[in-house]
Amino acid sequence: MDLGINGKRALVLGGSKGLGRGIAETLAAEGVVVALTGRDQERSEASARAIGHSACGLALDLSNPDSIDPFLDRLRADFGDIDILVLNGGGPPPSLAAQIDPAFWRAQFDTMVLAGMRITERLLPAMRQNGFGRIMAVASTSIREPIAGLTASNALRSAVAGWLKTLAGEVAAEGVTVNMLLPGRLATDRTLSFDRMDAESEGLSIETVAARSKSDIPVGRYGTPAEFGAAAAFLASRQAGYITGVALPIDGGLSRAMV
Repeated sequence: MDLGINGKRALVLGGSKGLGRGIAETLAAEGVVVALTGRDQERSEASARAIGHSACGLALDLSNPDSIDPFLDRLRADFGDIDILVLNGGGPPPSLAAQIDPAFWRAQFDTMVLAGMRITERLLPAMRQNGFGRIMAVASTSIREPIAGLTASNALRSAVAGWLKTLAGEVAAEGVTVNMLLPGRLATDRTLSFDRMDAESEGLSIETVAARSKSDIPVGRYGTPAEFGAAAAFLASRQAGYITGVALPIDGGLSRAMV
């Protein structure tokens, strides 16, 4: 299927590794000119070289608010209008709901919520003017079923979901769609870190913990970044122009929520 996005320009935040890289690779293979970011310039450039297809790697630290506007100014000057925006960043560390550290919450809110809002605000006008735009945010199935011990992720990703659902209704008539991708357990460094943490706390091998985790997933395995990227590429396509305001679980059937 020709997705109709050959020659479009995409910004993939957190695209140097994991799920972001899976999205960047798939979009690039579809002929999209991809700018991917990571905190480390060398790693971002190495990922872009590995992807090829005119991908370029850039450095951006979402936890530094002062870096966002200068980055976007350079991006516009060197890259032009962005047609496809992928909001993606690493998840926050585990935290308990009963333990509130205001400084921790402010820092996570700035990184996980405000940074994405600011970037979208800057890139959205060109999408509206051009009559085509795709905004996608990588979140978590925790916005449907909160995950114990991941309080900050549960709360802040839900805040992003409310903002994006509202935005979707505001810009739909102008050819801009806004959707969320909800990864379950995929084969990434973050999933491995959780398996390792559980293994250490329970005195088990990582292989045992991973096998137990996979047994809860109806398809019986972890997903891959490539599978995740394929779903994102379809939502970026012209054929997906009637899909907006959706939070799509990509979890092998793990979530039992009906909606």
